[in-house]
Amino acid sequence: MYLFLSMLSVSDLGLCATTFPTVLKLFCFGAREIHFDACLAQMYFIHIFSMMESGILLSMAFDRYVAISNPLRYTAILNSGTVVKISSGFVLRAIIVLIPAPVLIKQLKFCGANVLSHSYCLHPDIIKLSCSDHRINSFLGLTVIIITFGLDSVLILLSYMKILTMVLSIAYQKERVKALNTCVSHVCAVLLVYIPMLGVSVIHRFGKHAPPAVHVTMGFVYLLVPPVLNPIVYCIKTREIRTHLLGIFKKYVLVFKYF
Repeated sequence: MYLFLSMLSVSDLGLCATTFPTVLKLFCFGAREIHFDACLAQMYFIHIFSMMESGILLSMAFDRYVAISNPLRYTAILNSGTVVKISSGFVLRAIIVLIPAPVLIKQLKFCGANVLSHSYCLHPDIIKLSCSDHRINSFLGLTVIIITFGLDSVLILLSYMKILTMVLSIAYQKERVKALNTCVSHVCAVLLVYIPMLGVSVIHRFGKHAPPAVHVTMGFVYLLVPPVLNPIVYCIKTREIRTHLLGIFKKYVLVFKYF
């Protein structure tokens, strides 16, 4: 679980680090322009880290299923080697699946005022500015979403259906609550990632006439909510993390009092 949590943190930090330069330039220096190639690079890494996050959440769902259904063999099934292989697979999936996106966008023609809806670059936001036929790009984007985020969400749902079946078979009410309580943090993390992601996708595809403020707000919700709230959720719900952080906090309070 801690290995998966560390990888979830890396993907959140990567997402923030990728968007930080343009957000900083916009709000601190009023710089509203970005080079086309830099925009494509930013788009590529934003979607890579988002896709990695989705894969990690699927891995964590499997982790919870194994922990509840087969606790005695948990460490044997999900050892460090298996976790590394799973993680590497999701990283390679994100890198390979997204390679065609910037390549196809480079073939498009752009004319007129190229004003993005957000302070960072997203695939649907870029292709809608094209004045040439971008149906292939739209189809590619939809296909990638279905075979990655769509498939991941379905498998997460199936994992929790299996978990719920296992929990309901437990005779004692106290043990049921204890088993379900181990999944609360992960369920919150899934909702924090998928709801903003779904909101941004819906706004881009069906909200063409929505006010610009709606696009901007959803863009920042998608960017900020998961990295900000995921650590809070896991600190509150995971006793070991909470105890360790409180210990660090108390140590620094004592140091400041000493000085």
